[in-house]
Amino acid sequence: MKRSSFRLARALTVTQVCAVLASCAGSGGAPAPESAPGTPPATSRVYVGTYTGGRSRGIYRFDLDTATGSASAPVLAVETENPSFLARHPGGHFLYAVNEVASFGGGRTGAVSAFAIEPVAGSLTLIDQQPSGGADPCHLVLDRAGRNVLVANYNGGNVAVFPVDADGSLKPAADVRAHTGSGPDAARQKEPHAHGVFLDAPERFAFAADLGADRVFVYRFDAEASRLVPADPASISLPPGSGPRHLAWHPSGKTLYVISELRSTVTVFRHVAGALTPVQTVSTLPPGFTGGNTAAEVAVSPDGRTLYASNRGDDSLAVFSIDAGSGRLTAAGRVPTGGRVPRHFAIDPAGRWLLAANQESDLITIFRIDAESGLPVRAGLPVVVGKPVCVLFAPPPP
Repeated sequence: MKRSSFRLARALTVTQVCAVLASCAGSGGAPAPESAPGTPPATSRVYVGTYTGGRSRGIYRFDLDTATGSASAPVLAVETENPSFLARHPGGHFLYAVNEVASFGGGRTGAVSAFAIEPVAGSLTLIDQQPSGGADPCHLVLDRAGRNVLVANYNGGNVAVFPVDADGSLKPAADVRAHTGSGPDAARQKEPHAHGVFLDAPERFAFAADLGADRVFVYRFDAEASRLVPADPASISLPPGSGPRHLAWHPSGKTLYVISELRSTVTVFRHVAGALTPVQTVSTLPPGFTGGNTAAEVAVSPDGRTLYASNRGDDSLAVFSIDAGSGRLTAAGRVPTGGRVPRHFAIDPAGRWLLAANQESDLITIFRIDAESGLPVRAGLPVVVGKPVCVLFAPPPP
């Protein structure tokens, strides 16, 4: 994890934010060309979260041509320190980032930042920042109404809930839930390390993957009260030394996939009303692999047919076909990511493009997803961004 000090940046008042959005809407910029009904837009805006220092200064943006796979040159959207994970408000006008730092505002905590999105060019303006409730926040998600931001604090070992105001600003944390537990890896699992928090489709439950505790914690989620209440059972354990990192839902909502960083595996769970039952565990690595590796991201294609998982060490995307009935996985291929340490990747909402962020190569590789096989195929030139660690498809709102 990245650690550093963090200085509070000047945030806009509510009046100023409204003025920014209004002036941008009437700035005279040419509107994006309209697409025919039912067709995907000609371009998609993409935001990139990074580890700052060296070649990076914050969050970057570029446009992806969704017909050809070519990308515009990336530009700095806003300066901010270690914005290692991003999420967009469902209304499309605000973007949120964790600032993965160990000290903010004089306390042992990271920060969560809220930004207004300029609607034409896509630049970002800081609205607000709040202490994240623990050191080194590394993941966040919004509920579908945009009323709450949920944050996982890695070295804080907890998850926190932040109410969102109508102007996009954040209220202080309304709830912080500390994890307990440890694992056998003395270097990585001496204490809890919350690595991701995810909501089920009805948003009745929140699931938090904890790398240090070898557990997925389960909470009932009350969006109205911005509260998390431990479910029954309150967690499910993975094999010692697994290091669960991120989760991905099948579109059916019946299956949850857990990628474990330390063992480089994906575990399939059947899901019913917050209860998880293990079904299968598969390796993300090719047979006979002997080098060092940590698994990172996991995602399911929008059509529910294919699962992807990234490997840091093998520097690849493992591809699995998904059985429609059981959710079980069958290895379907392995694709090099074209760079080193693919910490994150993202699939566009139409399921046609996959962008892989290669942290240690300072580039994002563009893949077209083959409609028949589900395999990613290199397309277009890579996008050069310093230390890319999160990719977010964020097309402008209608």
